[in-house]
Amino acid sequence: MMAPYGELPTVRDTFAEASEALGQDLWQMLVDGPAETINQTVNTQPIMLTAGVAVWRAWLAQGGATPDMVAGHSLGEYSALVAAGVLQFADAVQLVRFRAQVMQDAVAVGEGAMAAVLGLEPEEIDAACSEAAQGEVVSAANLNSPGQIVIAGHVAAVERAMAVCTARGAKRAVLLPVSAPFHCALMKPAAERLRERLAGVAIATPKIPVLNNVDVATPADADAIRDALVRQAFSPVRWIETIRRMHADGIEAVYEFGPGKVLAGLVRRIEGSLAIEAVIDAARLQQVAAQL
Repeated sequence: MMAPYGELPTVRDTFAEASEALGQDLWQMLVDGPAETINQTVNTQPIMLTAGVAVWRAWLAQGGATPDMVAGHSLGEYSALVAAGVLQFADAVQLVRFRAQVMQDAVAVGEGAMAAVLGLEPEEIDAACSEAAQGEVVSAANLNSPGQIVIAGHVAAVERAMAVCTARGAKRAVLLPVSAPFHCALMKPAAERLRERLAGVAIATPKIPVLNNVDVATPADADAIRDALVRQAFSPVRWIETIRRMHADGIEAVYEFGPGKVLAGLVRRIEGSLAIEAVIDAARLQQVAAQL
């Protein structure tokens, strides 16, 4: 996944720093796999954090401009907090591995699920989940873009909600290959353990406003940032509102840092008037940094 950036020294140095913090070679894991190891959330989360921070650092090394605001989707919020100087990178790598482990521990394998629902608005999803719950947990987890929402909860409840959504006119409802039902009430035990861990993590005042997932707000107080990260674990990712808030605050262009371009696609569907660019490889990173 990092092959397009692999020749940039900043990228390799960032992975080396993360590997030292964890006592595990993340770059070698990416190169050699196997996929089953990479896809374990205790490995996926540190790798994704490191990927985002590595490309951000490469951007700065190329003389790229400092943004007026940063945000990240779910785990990406931790990368945004590192970029804003709120979290030290080594602390963040260890923190997200802990986050991954407590999230995995919160729900036994096979008891939770997530599903993507296409073609319904948030209010319709909420109504479908309420109808399908029947005493179990199922709710909106990722409000990704108009017509693309992920739900999470107990397996049976998620499957019932998928059927209700289809009956209500959803274009498609499909189970996702995830290891835990993130961003729903089943993650509350994990969130409490995360709260305890965050109490001992240094939180600095943001150098760049960080628009968070849970409140679509930019808190600067350390305790407020900690609390938002705790609640983020069991609350929906409000990405639609995040991008609309950026636009309302005067943001005109959005750049996605890291491998892939999923968020760029979501941004286009949320607010088409924004200029959006996914910085997908070293060559494009250098070109865009020079332009800005």
